Amino acid sequence: MPEAYIVDAVRTAIGKRGGALAEEHPADLGATVIKAVVENNELDPAAVDDVVFGCVDAIGPQAGNIARTAWLAAGYPEEVPGVTVDRQCGSSQQAIHFSAQAILSGTADLIVAGGVQNMSKIPISAAMLAGQQYGYDSPFKGSTGWDARYGDQEISQFHGAELIADKWDISREDMEHWALRSHDRARTAIAEGRFEREIVAVGDFTVDQGPRETSLEKMASLKTLVDGGRLTAAVASQISDGASATLIASEQAVATHGLKPRARIHHLSARGADPIFMLSAPIPATAHALAKTGLTIDDMDVIEINEAFAPVVLAWLKETGADPDRVNVNGGAIALGHPLGATGTKLFATLLNELERTRGRYGLQTICEGGGTANVTIIERLT
Repeated sequence: MPEAYIVDAVRTAIGKRGGALAEEHPADLGATVIKAVVENNELDPAAVDDVVFGCVDAIGPQAGNIARTAWLAAGYPEEVPGVTVDRQCGSSQQAIHFSAQAILSGTADLIVAGGVQNMSKIPISAAMLAGQQYGYDSPFKGSTGWDARYGDQEISQFHGAELIADKWDISREDMEHWALRSHDRARTAIAEGRFEREIVAVGDFTVDQGPRETSLEKMASLKTLVDGGRLTAAVASQISDGASATLIASEQAVATHGLKPRARIHHLSARGADPIFMLSAPIPATAHALAKTGLTIDDMDVIEINEAFAPVVLAWLKETGADPDRVNVNGGAIALGHPLGATGTKLFATLLNELERTRGRYGLQTICEGGGTANVTIIERLT
């Protein structure tokens, strides 16, 4: 059987909204991480078969196929193509999947997969808002087929998160405890230098800006996002800027270019769930991945699940029975931020590095995504 190897995985430190990366052009952010995975491995950039990048709200400086633009901004050969993927919050995780599938099929040997997002310049749902000038209030409603199937139900991540909290009986206090844990873990990881291997400097910026000192008392003082709801800003992911990239290689490329693989792709898949709940798909997606591989959740030494909202993780924990001490051990998006299109490969860099730090064998990553889908990737660390 062919293999898809992970040779490298890097990211920028994550800037908060209006923070250290706010004025950076997305193509330059993408170029930074692309150059890192090429230069770290003393690779001839002309040997790369493709560049696959995730990006959401691909308008303005993120439009025009940012994967291709970032590669050219890095100064690399024009003959290497690029393609941009939008699977919402899982876009760059899907970039890894498409890249690995190309390698497993034998149609490519060496691919840079990553993602980029500047949410300070292009705010969340900017593309949706831009569509209003053409008379579309929503990408969903107004479609005869959609309206017949889902009627006029509210479609938003905030509504979906509230539905999850209600269905799985997750209290505001439960969510705030998880959020506090995320900040505490992230600050510990930074203090201990756990992210240093995966972070590429942008100028002199090398430390994530999101984690902060907080308390349950401070969180309890915040207003809920909707009247009568349970969610507050404290239990939601932070709006952020950043970029991330991986280098994925075939066995042939490893031998030809003298590369040192750090892990292999053991499984990759994506599944869907109710688009009104929107954020619950990691539950069936994880079950599907484990059933396909014959592994159990207890086989996973390190787990990264994107903290879009605290109830996403807490509902997933209830359903899977995963050990919370193996989940987001260095904090999650509530503390570290969620630069949409970059998050998939950002989490992947952390997953890989934590597996190596703890000498674990298997790592699992999953992300909830707009439209009610989720990706799952399982990797096996190589010794």
